[in-house]
Formats: sequence, C-alpha cells, structure tokens
Amino acid sequence: MTQQIAAVLGAGSWGTALAMVLADNGHDVRLWSHNPNQVAEINEKRQNEKYLPGVTLPEAITAYADIEGAVRDAAAVILVVPAKATREVAAKLAEYIPAEAVIAHATKGIEPKTSKRVSQMIEEELKHVTHRPVVVLSGPSHAEEVAKRQPTTLSASSVEMEEAKKVQELFMNENFRVYTITDMVGVELGGSLKNIIALGAGISDGLGYGDNAKAALITRGLAEIARLGTKLGANPLTFIGLSGMGDLIVTCTSVHSRNWRTGNMLGKGMTLDEALDQMGMAVEGVRTTEAVAELAVQAGVDMPITEGINQVLFRGAKAKDIVDQLMTRLPKHEMDDLQDVLNTR
Repeated sequence: MTQQIAAVLGAGSWGTALAMVLADNGHDVRLWSHNPNQVAEINEKRQNEKYLPGVTLPEAITAYADIEGAVRDAAAVILVVPAKATREVAAKLAEYIPAEAVIAHATKGIEPKTSKRVSQMIEEELKHVTHRPVVVLSGPSHAEEVAKRQPTTLSASSVEMEEAKKVQELFMNENFRVYTITDMVGVELGGSLKNIIALGAGISDGLGYGDNAKAALITRGLAEIARLGTKLGANPLTFIGLSGMGDLIVTCTSVHSRNWRTGNMLGKGMTLDEALDQMGMAVEGVRTTEAVAELAVQAGVDMPITEGINQVLFRGAKAKDIVDQLMTRLPKHEMDDLQDVLNTR
C-alpha cells in the first residue's frame, strides 16, 4: 500500500484507535486534539491514558494542536469528534483542507433541531471549499478492541462508491476489515439510532432484569430503527447488516459501550447528570435520543422505545415505569413491523 498522509481529527478513544490502524498500514498519521496537554502526552510518552489506558501508540502517529498543521498536504481527513462538535470542527477545517483530500467521518449521532446526519453537517460546512463527497465509516466496533488489534469489521459508504473504496483501502488490514455499501442513509441512521437502544439495554440491566427482557428490547429496537430508516429512504436490508444488527448487538451487550454503561447507571438510580459526570466523555445516545424523538413525530413514525427513553432522560420519568410500560404494551402481530417496512419501500 502506498504511504499517505492521513489526518484524524479527534483524539478520543475511537479517533486514537483509528489512527493506530492507519499507522499499522504504513501511513503518516497526524492526530489532532484541541487539548495541548493531550498532544504533549501522545508525542512525548506515546500514551493517551484517559481514553486508551495501557496502550502504546505507534511512532507513526504525531499529535497536533492546530488543525492547519494536521491537515497540511493530507490525502485523507477523517473526522472523529463528538457529533455536537462536528459543525465547529468542520468549519475550522474548511479554512485549511486540501481540495483533493478524501473526507470521511466515524461519528455516530443526529443533530437536534435540524435532524441532520453527521455527513450532512460536514458537507454543509465544506461545500464552498471542496467537491468531494463525505464517506462514513461505521459498524460494530469498540476502540479498546481495535487498539488491541482484535478482529473488527466495518462498513464504508458514500454517495460515490469510488470514495468509499478509497477509505476501504486506507484502513483495510488483516485485523480491520472494511466492506463497502451504497446505502449511506441506512449506515448513518443504524449507527446513530442503536445508541438509543443501548441506553435502554443498560437501563434494563441496571434494573436487574434478565437476558430475556434485553433480547426483547434489542429486537423491538431493531424494528423501530428500521421503521424510521426506511421512512427516510434507507434500504431495509442495511439494518440486518453490520451497521444495523451488528452495531446494535455490540453496543447493547458490552461493558465497553458508553451508552450501555450510562443506561446501566440510570437503571441503578443515578440522575442523568450524575451518570454523565461519572462517564467523563461523550455519550452520543443522549443527544441522539432527543433529536430522534422529535424526528419520529415529524415523520409520523411510531418509536415507543425512543420516546420512553426520552421521557427518562429529559422529562423526569422513572426508568422502571418506562421499561415496565414497554414490556406491557398492547399486543400486535410480530410481522406487522416487517409489513410496515415493506410497504414503505
């Protein structure tokens, strides 16, 4: 593989793990952080202790505190900042991005009020400086496992498949497999909405409910994701793939998951503020729940799990009351949801 300069914007756990994959593939990797102390720690100690404790970073990774230096002459720029920071960082990037650089993101979230996906936010901020379409890299993946070079498989999607293939080639190695897919809407929605269901799975576990309840929540959650996704133009088959079912399973069942851990604390009686303070890092599902609850109403799509979690997060509802309500809803035929999805198509 030809060595390239690749800039990763965002030095959290996921951005750092992706930078490691790029370094393993022989690229010159520039990892941007807004925190000068974190930049110094990475460059001097080869550590990012807050986000990936105990992991030694490759020498091919150089940290930068300025976006201009990080992206200078870069062949690829990958945004891995929290969804709430995407517009701000993309606006700064617009001043310096090389015109021919491949642009990708690996962030999962929906913008409140606008209901924009992350790729749409980036494209809006960069539309006057580059013609390149954005690529999304998404799928079932924990940064902690990627940093240990454990097997991981993701999807790369864009409106132009050649751009997705470039990202696939950039990241692909024996431990990190990347498939391409044309359904960008489905990939981004699947990756974002699964965080809502993971909050619910954590709440269920925190309440002491068992695997049966969690399996039901995950299954009905997938149906809920597919209902909204297909209404917004996604291919329903995407939701049984890596960016749908795959990402949903890994996020709802692992202690690595920030969303599961946050939900678990809520289920055990913590307030949202207390749980987020203990997490100390972005929990994308919280902001996404608020955005998607509003979007579901606008789209006329029934999303009882999302609305229930929204009630817990922002309207003072008790977690146990909401989970019990979800488990005792009026019965319906299980295939009704499938028929709704097919009718949408």
